[in-house]
Amino acid sequence: MTTTLPAVSVSEQLASSFAAVPDRLPAPVTAVCGSVLTDVAGLCVAARHTDYVRAAVEASGEPGACTLIGHAGGFNVFSAALGNGTAAHGEDYDDTFEGGPIHAGAVIVPAVLATAEHHELEGNDLARGIAVGCEVMCRLCLVAPKRVHGAGFHPTAVFGALGAAAGVASALSLNPTQWCNALGIAGSMASGIIEYLAEGTWTKRMHAGWAAQAGYRAARLARSGFTGPRTLFDGEHGFFYAFARTKDGDFAAMLDGAGTRWLCADIASKPYASGTMAHPYIDCARNLVAQGVRPADIVSIECRTAEGIVHRLWEPLAAKRQPPNGYAAKFSIPYAIAVAMLYGDAGLGEYEEPVVHDPAVRALACKVRYVIDPDNPYPRQFTGHMRVTLESGEVREVTQDHFRGGREEPLSSDAIDAKFVANCRYGGWPASRSEEARQVLRILCTAPRVELGLLRG
Repeated sequence: MTTTLPAVSVSEQLASSFAAVPDRLPAPVTAVCGSVLTDVAGLCVAARHTDYVRAAVEASGEPGACTLIGHAGGFNVFSAALGNGTAAHGEDYDDTFEGGPIHAGAVIVPAVLATAEHHELEGNDLARGIAVGCEVMCRLCLVAPKRVHGAGFHPTAVFGALGAAAGVASALSLNPTQWCNALGIAGSMASGIIEYLAEGTWTKRMHAGWAAQAGYRAARLARSGFTGPRTLFDGEHGFFYAFARTKDGDFAAMLDGAGTRWLCADIASKPYASGTMAHPYIDCARNLVAQGVRPADIVSIECRTAEGIVHRLWEPLAAKRQPPNGYAAKFSIPYAIAVAMLYGDAGLGEYEEPVVHDPAVRALACKVRYVIDPDNPYPRQFTGHMRVTLESGEVREVTQDHFRGGREEPLSSDAIDAKFVANCRYGGWPASRSEEARQVLRILCTAPRVELGLLRG
């Protein structure tokens, strides 16, 4: 059978829309570039002494001119992209996008920062690369909602390779043909399965870093004349056929308004260090305690939930109630509810091993169960619900219909700065050091040259 190829492919249309993005970005896009840059830098500092970052640096850290945030010395462009991406995503405290979910900043910022340092780019090149890379990742979410996760792949990982390629290609000002080739090449570099959920192993942590360095490699290959399939999306063996098991993706939605309507302006900052869809449940739990509900008086907790998140955050229920380690706990709604009620928060400290193995937390988590709500709006919107039965027989119920930190209730710039300072403190930086770094980050996207020396060490 002969397949008729399109005269102008989806990738070529994306390239036409994004390869010539001007330096002057819309104000909301400029703002989100600054937010994700600050958030990623703080998370890299927070994670710099962790065992998984140490392992990644030991295995892949090679000398060069680029910065591994929070570490002394210089690293090559690949090591910096991989290391910073792994650190930024490692605690699951990085940005998200309602409609995905994906974590764009942890992929795109490391990729484009390393590119900017290695190629001695200006701040406006950095901003353009971050904006386009994040935008492409957000738009990829519209093609086949829920199906990439359902097929067993991590959207941040597989969309991230393409987004990083787009971001690096844009930062380097590649022409439309090179830009399209970069995307096609990155399609063969995309990877990332979600089997980390089984025992809380570390592979998800490296997904953002792997995608970041893969995107850089793809763009550099394209810049040197290497070709990739222009029919990456609409071909017989295309990207979504591989990663979502479908040939019926909504590419019109992905292309609609590309280059003029910026979805990435709605990227959300996380207030809690856990899987995104657990956040509204954490808020519900804290609200109930604020209303006077005592965890000791609780007999049972029933939650309405979206079917699309059950396989990642609810099942197997026995394991989610008693996660084996802190990383596995980040993908457990029963744990998130219990720790929020007993400890009052779900930040970095609430996912450390002593808290995860606290008998009181485990006992309360064992009282949590779920029912599927067929009308839940996921993935367009992230919601939470708890129905608590007390020993007295009283029933208390609370619902949250949005993700705090997202488009309905975004975090303020002051809150993002406060998170940055707290993350730097968690990583061992004094207040004076974090303030110096914050001043560098504030002007980086308008600087005549991207220099990150003050973010080392």
